Amino acid sequence: MTDPVKAAETTPMLGFQAIGSALDDALGRDPTVLLLGEDIADPSGGVFKVSAGLSTKYGAHRVRATPISEQAIVGAAIGAAIAGMRPVAEIMLMDFLAVCMDQLSNHAAKLRYMSGGQTTVPLTIRCAAGAGMQFGAQHSEMLEAWVTHIPGLKVVVPSNPADAKGLLTASIFDPDPVVFIEQSLLYFAPPQPVPVGHHVVPLGSAATVRPGSDVTLISYGRQVHDAVAAAQRLAEEHGIEAEVIDLRSLVPLDERTILESVARTRHAVVIHEAVRRNGFGAELAALITENLFDELGAPVQRVAGANTPIPFAKVLEDAFVPSVDAIIAATTSTIKRSRVTVSANG
Repeated sequence: MTDPVKAAETTPMLGFQAIGSALDDALGRDPTVLLLGEDIADPSGGVFKVSAGLSTKYGAHRVRATPISEQAIVGAAIGAAIAGMRPVAEIMLMDFLAVCMDQLSNHAAKLRYMSGGQTTVPLTIRCAAGAGMQFGAQHSEMLEAWVTHIPGLKVVVPSNPADAKGLLTASIFDPDPVVFIEQSLLYFAPPQPVPVGHHVVPLGSAATVRPGSDVTLISYGRQVHDAVAAAQRLAEEHGIEAEVIDLRSLVPLDERTILESVARTRHAVVIHEAVRRNGFGAELAALITENLFDELGAPVQRVAGANTPIPFAKVLEDAFVPSVDAIIAATTSTIKRSRVTVSANG
């Protein structure tokens, strides 16, 4: 598919700057857009500085610092959304969605359905997530499986600054509630080119970031970079050409891109940081198996986080996160298993 970055003037940005750029553009473009969350107003500008300068530029009535109450933040945002605003609510860390899950699940996600389509909820929930920052077990989880399980919510996980800007813009102007997950390590990853001005990446559109013919590596968020690194080593060290798909959004899910790729390669490995048990990778594996069982050369493999709370100690935290070596091992295993099966059947 066409890379939207190549079609526009770009400038290098860090992840947090790209997200801030999307918020700036939305605030300037539409007077119904407002931000609310803990410490997001100047001089703080948010714990990760995403909204730095925005309250000074647009005023405290549109960039509103809130008390430390996730229930109040999401409840107020839902009320604003159904009253005609487009609120962007920051939940500082994804772990804290547990505090406001009632508002998110029983109200934001269900109001459009229960009103027969008469009441939309154009609400975006931004939250930082992910291991690698030594934030400890209560501040580091990827909980995308929680929210993808709730009908009525859309779920987005960008892997790079350009997509973060484009996907956040699409989320803000979507008529439905969107949970926008920002992995903390991507805030400060090396700068990448980001389109200047208004930039939209449609929800539900995956990107094929590396073509390949032997196996499909499917991921989202920062694990996409590990998948690409693994694919390069697989080609150099094993002669295996891996195609890498960046899902970008989990709901809606670009099933067509996934199935067309796996139908060609006949092998699939799914990679995500969240714990393996009941993770989103299980949904992807089921999708592929249900649709391509007869075409698969081997069972779908999953590479994911360990089934444990995320450790604080750096060496243990690194061991929790799925590694490039683990992706390579799973990929070579599934290719080898396929060859053995072909040989036995032959």
